[in-house]
Amino acid sequence: MQRIWISDIKEYVDKDIEIWGWLYNKRSKGKIHFLQLRDGTGRLQGIAVNGECDESSFNTLTEIKMEASLRVSGKVTADERSPGGYELQVKKISLIQNPASDYPIGKKEHGIDFLLENRHLWLRSTRPGAILRLRSQAIMSLRSFFHNRGYVLIDTPILTGSIGESSSSLFSVPYFDLGEAYLAQTGQLYLEAACMAFGKVYNFGPTFRAEKSKTRRHLTEFWMLEAEVAYLDSEGNMQLQEDMICHLVEDILANSTAELKALDRDIEALKKVKPPFPRLEYGEAIEKLHELGSDIKWGSDLGGQDETILTKQYEKPLFILNYPKKVKAFYMKENPYNPETVLCSDLLAPEGYGEIIGGSQREDSRERLIARIHEQELPEEAYRWYLELREFGSVPHSGYGLGLERVVTWLSGIQHIREASPFPRTITRIYP
Repeated sequence: MQRIWISDIKEYVDKDIEIWGWLYNKRSKGKIHFLQLRDGTGRLQGIAVNGECDESSFNTLTEIKMEASLRVSGKVTADERSPGGYELQVKKISLIQNPASDYPIGKKEHGIDFLLENRHLWLRSTRPGAILRLRSQAIMSLRSFFHNRGYVLIDTPILTGSIGESSSSLFSVPYFDLGEAYLAQTGQLYLEAACMAFGKVYNFGPTFRAEKSKTRRHLTEFWMLEAEVAYLDSEGNMQLQEDMICHLVEDILANSTAELKALDRDIEALKKVKPPFPRLEYGEAIEKLHELGSDIKWGSDLGGQDETILTKQYEKPLFILNYPKKVKAFYMKENPYNPETVLCSDLLAPEGYGEIIGGSQREDSRERLIARIHEQELPEEAYRWYLELREFGSVPHSGYGLGLERVVTWLSGIQHIREASPFPRTITRIYP
């Protein structure tokens, strides 16, 4: 008998097939067992009727526990009343393994700490399954966006000798006889080298920030997509981000409808994500925040609450432009129209979700870059190779970084970033 995947079930109506998977749930009514089967690609209702199902198999069902692994064979029928529109008329069951104890995650409410402690099992449930499938689709969409535009994928190092952001958020590790190395906060500096070779490049991989933050927007390990383009200014950089986000949202609406429905996501809100995106200069954003009741001072970085206040005023992602130099990284280019600021932008997701992308035009002058390195008391020698990029054919260039889990949190309509990671790492959790 042919083994098939549940996702392909509609192609096998009125045919005998076999499903290899797990028992997600079961209920019995007289001489009938109703089985919820899953195989990783979907769920299917199986109906085992006494007298129609193999007697030994039917008797097995009285003892079988949730998440038992099994092979189930039978005939596929179409039934609009059934979840998914199809059923399996069960003829035989081969039990692979029946758990010795009851599955710890049941229908009752569980606390978030319990669910995170059992994340390895919680992944099998409807909600995390939908979120992580949407995450997978988002990754494929983002990769295709850059591939179709001719960008070269560059895998940047995870172990580095240079500080990409702030030294206060570094994870350091001993590195043989060479002293300390750091887990990458960003691959940007290496992408800058690559864009001088290939013109337009991107990376996609894990990054690490040792920030002692417990907010719903922070993880200590997360995935980031970064892009870097030679001969691109800050304006072009924002246009690239806008194109990418619009492409991503369109793709999710087209290909993740089942996941959005399972999460009760308001898709009408996502349908409003169309170009152009609104823009506010940093100073304008501060003034608007004051009008909305915030006491933020000019010169401060926007906090999570400030971003929430602002983004609830807009139906589309919002660009905040040209932050003060003192709150941004050393590599950002000084704004020629206001030397207290730099040519940068943060893209904030609507509905109160806040920053999902940070980008800037990079400083292309070796002298000004050295000055900024000294201002932030960074070791110049560690950046010798980075400075050499400004000696051999330096050009204006720009780039940005997108936090994948933050984007997935927004697209899914969920409230906490930890759900957007298969195995979230926070300052209080590294298990499982």
